This record gives sequence, structure tokens and C-alpha cells, in this order.
Amino acid sequence: MSIECIPTSNGSFTAGTPHEKHRERLFSSPDEDSSLYFTYSGDQNVLEVRDLHFEVDTAAQIPWYEKLAEFKMPWELKEGKQMAIQNLNLKVRSGQMLAIIGSSGCGKTSLLDIITCRDEGGTVKSGEILVNERPCTPQLVKKSIAHVRQDDRLLPHLTVRETLAFVAKLRLPAHFSQRQRDHRVDDVIAELRLRQCAHTRVGNEYVRGVSGGERRRVSIGVQLLWNPGILILDEPTSGLDSFTAHNLVMTLSRLARGNRLVLLSVHQPRSDIFQLFDLVVLLSSGSTVYCGAAQDMVQYFTALGYPCPRYCNPSDFYVDLISIDRRSVEQESECRDRASMLATLFWEKVKGTDDFIWKPAEASQAEDGPSSPSQSHEEVITVSKQKDKLPGGLQQFSILLRRQVSNDFRDLATLLIHGLEALLMSLLIGFLYFGAGTSRLSVQDTVSLLYMIGALTPFAVVLDVIAKCHSERAMIFHELEDGMYSVTAYFFAKVIGELPEHCAFTVVYAVPIYWLAGLNPQPGPFLMNFMLVWLVVYCSRAMALWVAALLPTLQTSSFMGNAFFTVFYLTGGFVISLENMWAVASWFSYISFMRWGFEGMLQVQFTGQQYQVAIGNFSLNIDGLEVVKAMSMSSNPLYSCYLVLLAICVAFMVFYYLSLRFIKQKSSQDW
Repeated sequence: MSIECIPTSNGSFTAGTPHEKHRERLFSSPDEDSSLYFTYSGDQNVLEVRDLHFEVDTAAQIPWYEKLAEFKMPWELKEGKQMAIQNLNLKVRSGQMLAIIGSSGCGKTSLLDIITCRDEGGTVKSGEILVNERPCTPQLVKKSIAHVRQDDRLLPHLTVRETLAFVAKLRLPAHFSQRQRDHRVDDVIAELRLRQCAHTRVGNEYVRGVSGGERRRVSIGVQLLWNPGILILDEPTSGLDSFTAHNLVMTLSRLARGNRLVLLSVHQPRSDIFQLFDLVVLLSSGSTVYCGAAQDMVQYFTALGYPCPRYCNPSDFYVDLISIDRRSVEQESECRDRASMLATLFWEKVKGTDDFIWKPAEASQAEDGPSSPSQSHEEVITVSKQKDKLPGGLQQFSILLRRQVSNDFRDLATLLIHGLEALLMSLLIGFLYFGAGTSRLSVQDTVSLLYMIGALTPFAVVLDVIAKCHSERAMIFHELEDGMYSVTAYFFAKVIGELPEHCAFTVVYAVPIYWLAGLNPQPGPFLMNFMLVWLVVYCSRAMALWVAALLPTLQTSSFMGNAFFTVFYLTGGFVISLENMWAVASWFSYISFMRWGFEGMLQVQFTGQQYQVAIGNFSLNIDGLEVVKAMSMSSNPLYSCYLVLLAICVAFMVFYYLSLRFIKQKSSQDW
């Protein structure tokens, strides 16, 4: 095989084969030389983990609503505590990319959660996490560490550029001009190789958009926009094909060379990905089996009597070596003994060192980390040394409002479905009562129609709103956890951003049914009736928002929303008279928005109207208000119906805000 000289970055030459030259061309793009190395020009960062012991309570990780399904007594519930991480030590600096490798359940995600102060369901028994010799706190994490989760949580109907632009407005300092923000977005798009899909929708599993690798890079770009010094990623290559995964890790390697500390977890990387890592931590049941340079791992295990076979991926071979085989008790015991022995041997070799990294005996005492990248031909994004003030609450509200409206009104399919649903229900009922012809509806038909108007659409709205809220729940949880905006800003943006949609659907539903059924044609009664329908439907929407934020899963929220709606429906004064209700049911009727909407619509339609009632051979003309009195719906003036409905809306909105504020908006996948 012929050998050729391949030029290196410093102008020297190294020997290489034609295959290696082809590989360099394969994994590089035409704009590689002109790309922006997104260099972090802040101070050097050092992340240390010292003598960490972390205990997990597996029973506490089971949600309370799943425990209820077991029908067990409290004393029958047993604790399932186990050590997830034992005696873990590591030290990594800016300019290095460290990969945590191991089989499933070895403690990779637990370690990242502890570093980012998200160690829920467990307890740190001993040890500490230090960032630049300062204890790691949630406030410090928000300021200096960017955390990219394993799953991508992005608004599907925004394009890649729009997604990054909205985040730039939220996370960049307030003194940045719009031109500076746009420039930063362009830099991130160029650095992450997203130019070809910058104007493509992000998408998700239901909406067609960018590919999985591009979506993962968008998630990284969201965190990279504010130029953090420490970047932590949980399984960034999960679900990606090998080529896309390699390109992604190459991007992370370039980010690390830009004076940034990159820490990621990965299951079993392929060989060319493994070679990109600067440092590797090999975990087995929470214990460190190896921590050192990736290129030295084979040499280390070979010295222990475990050489890597030729043409075998070192990461695959050594992860298999330390994995626990649970197919039988004997095999599990043998694997645990081997892993424990390897962990003990490694600790004996590094316990006296400063960084707990194994180095070959012949290695020279060079610098601990790679040198900072040259900045002679690179554009550098500087970091302000002063306290940069982020956008305030009012700015956050306006940004979130524009993002909310842009994402919602891009989803034309959902808007059309909801609009056609409201129109279809209106036409079905309207044409049913349209058959009365020129004669006016009877008292019984009018009462039934009015109650149906206030009950039909609110029921559909409850399910639609709950489903939509739960689709956005995880994204809200992550963004609030990252400190991207406040709960108050999101609350008002959510409520006001959905008002146009609510108004449009109420018009589509309430107007056709009113005129087709031949109700009072005067402008005054029509407008007052429409306002009552608007308030009733909005009460159901507010109730659905509260229930969706209160409960952790779509199923429990839907059940509770239906339960509340059924109670309000039965106590609305139509199924049973208010006078005949027993005490508890009558209490619910006072907070039933359907009761107050029904009472208001009765007063609007029957006031000033005369109805002819036949009793045997006699016909009597009675005032419409007598009908309202007979149904016990005239004890309150008409304006009180509007005020009570408005108060119910405000109360549900307050409950919704409190749920957002004090209940973690975790999705069902995150529990």
C-alpha cells in the first residue's frame, strides 16, 4: 500500500494512506476552511467531580399515579435504594471533549443530571461537583453550563432560522442590536452546518421537517447561541445513523477546540467517532473502570491482560467486557467481580494524581489540556466581562407572544380541523331547528337549544386544549429550567396568543346556529347571546389549561377535565331543576359556568317575548320571563351572569398560573 504525505494544520506533513485522504474529503464540506470556529473567549473552565457517591431510590422514580394502580397499602411499598455512582472522580478543562461511555444503566445520565443540578429521585451521599473551584448550584449552572437533552423539544412549525432567532432574542443580552442577534444566528447556522435547511420547518414525529441529525444540531444551536463555556450533551447520537452521528461529533470536537469544555454521554460509539474524543470515562455500575485519553485506552487494558482484538472497535470490546450479563446468577456474579476488580485496579493507579487521568509511563509531562486554538484566521465571538442584562419580563412577553402566534398559525391543518369541527356542529344543530320553518320555536325547543349551544363546543374545546398543552409541556419544562424566560411572561403570552383563535372559532360556531335556529333576530339579544357563548367556551378553555398544567399525563388530564365538565353539565339547571338538587350538587351549580351561561341565555331570549301555551282547549299568552321563573333562573339579574362567568374565567386562569409556577411541567416521558 502506498503512503502519501498529508499536510497538517500547522504546515507540517504526516504520513497517510489514500484511504485516509479519502476519509478526510468524505467528512469535510466545501466551506470547511472558511467556516467560523465559534471560539469561546472567556476564562478557562475546569469541571471537577470529587469522590462522588450517588444513591437512587428506584421506588421514588415511579410516579404516584402509577402507584395507585398497584392497589397496595402504604406499608407494602418497599424502598428500592441502590448506589448508581460510586467513588467517581474526574477533571476536565476547556479545550477538551470528554465522553462518558458505558452500557445502559451504568450511571451516565445520572452523572450528567448531578452536574446540571437535576438529580431528582436520588441523593448525593458524599462528594462534590466543582466548576472553577466553586460548588455547582442551579444558579451557576444557568450562567455557565448549557445542557442539551437526549430528546429534541422544539416548536415544530417554526423554521430553523426562526427557532434560533427567537432564542437569540430571549437569551442574548438586552444591549445587543437586532443586527448583532442576526449575526450571531448566522454564525451558529454556519458553525453547525445548517445553511441548507435554515428555512425548513423543524418538524417532529407528526410534522414533516428537517432530518433527525439536523434537528439534533438545532437543539445544540439553541444552547450554543449564548456562547456557553461548558456544553453538556446527553446521548447526542441516539437515534442517528452512523454518518450523521459522525458529523455531529466532529462538530462537537470543533466546538471543543474553540476553547470550550464539551462533556457528553454515549452508549457504544463506532471506531471513527471514538477517535475524535480527547478523554474517555468508562463506567460500569457507576464505578470508573478507565479515565484517560481515548488513544491510550487499548494500551491500558492490554497491560492488564485484556488486549483488543485486531479490527475490533475498542469501545465495543471494552464496553462488552465491563457490562453485566444478567442471564444467569453465575454469569452476573462473574461479570460483577470482573468489573469490580477492574475498577479497583484503576483506582489504585490514579488515586494519587491531581486529575485522576491514567497516563502511559513513557508519556511526557506536557500540558494537561490542548492548547487554545489559534485565532489569527478566525472570527471570535467575545464574551462581555460585565454583567449583561437579559431581556426583561415585558420583552420576554412580546417575544413569546410572536413565537406563539407564529407557531400556531403555521399549523393550518389543525386550525382547519378545529374550524370545520365548530362549523359542522353549528350547522348540524342549526339545520335541525331550521325545520321549524316560519313558525317560532316552542318554549321546550328553545330551552333545549340554548342549553345545547352552551354544552356542545365547550366539551370539544376541553379535549383539544389538553392535547395541545401536553404536546408543549416538555419544551416549557426545559426552557423554564434553563431560565430562558419567566413563568409570568409565558403565561400572558400563552393566554393572549390564543385569543384570536378562540374568537374565530366562537364566531364560526355561534353565528350560524343562532340565525339558522331562528332565535331573537334583534341586534341586542344576538350580541348579548354571543358574548355569553364566548365566555362559556372560554371558561372551558381556561379549565382545560389548568387541568393540563396540574396533572402530569394526557390521560389523567383528560379524565379530570371530563369529570369537571360532566359535573358542571349535570348541575347546569337543565338536566335537573336547581330547586330539586340536593345540597352538594347545588354548591357545584354556583361554580358551573354552564349554569350561568344557560341562565343568561334564557333571560336574553325570553325577555320581552310572548308565548302561546295550549292547555286542553284553552290557549294562554304568557310572558317569556314566566318561563325563566318557572325554571328558577330569574333570581339573579342578567349582568350578574356575565360577572360570574368572568370571575370563573379569572379563577381558572389564576389556578393555571399557580400550576405553572409551582408544579414542574414534566412530560410523561421525563418522569
